Amino acid sequence: MGTPRFAFPQERGANALGEAVETLGATTRVLMIGAHPDDEDTFLISWLSRGRHVEIAYLSLTRGDGGQNLIGNELGEALGVIRTEELLAARRVDGAGQYFTRAFDFGFSKDTIDTYKHWVRDSILGDVVRVVRAFRPQVIIAVFSGTPRDGHGHHQVSGLLAREAYRVAGDTVRFPTKSFGPPWTPLKLYGNARYDPTGGETMRIDVGEYSPLLGRSYAEIAGESRSQHKSQGFGTPQRKGPFLDALRREFTRVNESTPARDEKSIFDGIDTTWNRFRAGASRQQLGGLDSLPAAIAVAKASFDPMHPRRLLAPLAHLRQVAVVAVTGSQNLDLVDAVQRLFADVKRALQLATGVEMEAIAPREVYALNSTAPIVVSTYNRGTDTLFVGRPEICCGIDPPREPSRPLAPASVIIDTIGIIVTQVTQPSWLIRPRVGAMFAPVFGGNEAMRPGNVAVLRVALKRPSAELSLSTPVVWRGVDPVKGEIRREIAGAPAISVTLDTRIQYAPANTEFQRDLAVHLRSVDDAPRDVRVRLTLPAGLTADSVERSARLDRYDATQTLTFRLRGRLPAGEHRIAVTAQSQGETFTDGYQLVDYDHIRRQRIYRPATTTLSVVDMKVPATLRVAYITGVGDNVAPMLAQLGIPVTVIPASEVARTDLTPYTTVVVGPRAYEAHPQLVAANAQLFDFARNGGTVVVQYGQNEMTQAGAMPYPITLVRPADRVTDENAPVRIETPNDKVLTTPNRIGPQDFTGWVQERALYMPRTFDPHYRSLLSMNDPGEPPNGGAILVAPLGQGQYIYTTLSLFRQLPAGVPGGARLFLNILSAGLVTSAATP
Repeated sequence: MGTPRFAFPQERGANALGEAVETLGATTRVLMIGAHPDDEDTFLISWLSRGRHVEIAYLSLTRGDGGQNLIGNELGEALGVIRTEELLAARRVDGAGQYFTRAFDFGFSKDTIDTYKHWVRDSILGDVVRVVRAFRPQVIIAVFSGTPRDGHGHHQVSGLLAREAYRVAGDTVRFPTKSFGPPWTPLKLYGNARYDPTGGETMRIDVGEYSPLLGRSYAEIAGESRSQHKSQGFGTPQRKGPFLDALRREFTRVNESTPARDEKSIFDGIDTTWNRFRAGASRQQLGGLDSLPAAIAVAKASFDPMHPRRLLAPLAHLRQVAVVAVTGSQNLDLVDAVQRLFADVKRALQLATGVEMEAIAPREVYALNSTAPIVVSTYNRGTDTLFVGRPEICCGIDPPREPSRPLAPASVIIDTIGIIVTQVTQPSWLIRPRVGAMFAPVFGGNEAMRPGNVAVLRVALKRPSAELSLSTPVVWRGVDPVKGEIRREIAGAPAISVTLDTRIQYAPANTEFQRDLAVHLRSVDDAPRDVRVRLTLPAGLTADSVERSARLDRYDATQTLTFRLRGRLPAGEHRIAVTAQSQGETFTDGYQLVDYDHIRRQRIYRPATTTLSVVDMKVPATLRVAYITGVGDNVAPMLAQLGIPVTVIPASEVARTDLTPYTTVVVGPRAYEAHPQLVAANAQLFDFARNGGTVVVQYGQNEMTQAGAMPYPITLVRPADRVTDENAPVRIETPNDKVLTTPNRIGPQDFTGWVQERALYMPRTFDPHYRSLLSMNDPGEPPNGGAILVAPLGQGQYIYTTLSLFRQLPAGVPGGARLFLNILSAGLVTSAATP
């Protein structure tokens, strides 16, 4: 649940040193609380963190697992890994810290009642209290109001929990110290009011203020931070000029007599000076506290961007004074403030001395229990001789060795050390199975925020007398001819990884079928490995061989073994498992690589199993499908597994593709938003339908209401109509319609077992040319008939569906496959089908 005390932003040289010096002596902390990655107010975060040197952190209840994905096809936990890393990338820009709770983002929720059906309320509140007690903010900022106007049940819950945590974080009866940490009582709570339709703000802040030191405004920094949320399409301009943010004071324990609109700062009424620590301090501590402001002032006055060494003596003195002030103190607020000061002094000392360290491994991935040789280079790019210790791989408990070796200016010391890789590198919250919409708790720190292997050493300056410890992640360094230098943190992995292409596959029921199962092997061992792979198959399925052998001769060698499966299976779920054995070890899982340029590379481990979802259905013999992939879209491969001939056509190629060989063209979800070139090709799709084809378009957002997007208009409302209850009753309005009877008769059983939701962004109204086949609604809401709309277009059919089929098919839901097949077959003249 935790985070490092501060995430240093990515400035370098004099800018970084100047910012570190300006931060000296700051003792204020602010916690912002929202529901998802991308909910945070990056404008306010950047202004507070970079402009006012407030130690600020963002607490996201979830990791965004239930969202959609504009940059790839990952959904669920894999998308949560992406969005977690995007948050961390944003924090590296704006300098804030990052926390999470154990809540899994199960998808859109309309209210708190629905949300708490999935989340255990007391557990999530307990997580928020833990974060408040660990971070100890004076001020909490709630992103959301905690009312229905938040528009999303997760948003509303985050607002409610933020306010409740403000009230109860100091309650040691309800939240005992042993389980939740020492109590803490925040002094003020503000609500974010920038988008408050009631105009209830009590304070406006110009977050577009310009920083001469950084050469850009805090709004520009916020734009860069916000634009890290690429999977959600939140690229944002970097604004110049004034830009107003707004807050609403809701609770205060310090200045209740001051009208909220008369406040000049969120810290009005709060003592932010070192004087607040005097109560209960010893005489020695008082001496240190009294000396701190002057020592800080001297250090700040000594900053010279062209002569950074002038800071060394004042910084060394400042640290000595801070040690005196905090030694023996039980005041956690003081301890936090001094730890922050130590971190800032360390950062400034490192920059002022010009010392840097890097730890390079010869490759990226190492087998468990193997030893990785690490080359540690310590550079002195300053003007003073330094004394350095020997580097070690440290877990943060034992201090590094004493400095002893001189390091002259413009020189480097190179050491080689070894690290034994003892664990698999993977997202910490995925190590243990999720229970419903709750991850297993991960206490004691947010492991995603820091690398697993860190090289540390101690550095000393003789004149003035000062010491600091350096740390750096152990990385592999390579060069890409286009991207240039690439650095990736090293990872531990099983010596042999075993992966299958998919966790779920479809197959037709009670029909003889055959299929190739590809088993992918990868070795990270130094030595050659002989591997035997064995299948465990369900009754009714056989393989050309249930066991095969492979030899992987070197590190990173890969080999794919293909097994030909054949058989006949009844409807239902059937499991295939793969086991690999090598040198007396058994391997049963492998990893999915999550790799994008803007985030750190991650690996998600899964068992080498696949579940066959065997569906009772008929496929028309004449069906031929062209599929234009949309956003987060894994539908086309699932259709192919059902025996449907599918050709994937890139959106950029539609305008020059001959569509006559196909009976049906499918446009994936949000494809018009993701591929502007598809809009230009829309006329060709309409002509395809007019000439007798079937065009099937899966849901879009507001782009679908633009002129020409659809042959006949629809309207959408905000917030969008959607059915978030995956078990909501579905009413079949036209049970004898061909789309619901051919080639498979669709009934209530086809709507069981759906995941996450029924439909989304449903039209509120639609042109009379469309006929509605289904209606559905969440509890307490009016029926909506916009799930499947069918309209004749010339000699063919145009079908618009807002059903979340893009989730149902990859999840192996039988009814989703049967219904989608009927939709694809709507324009066929004959209903002849392959059994």
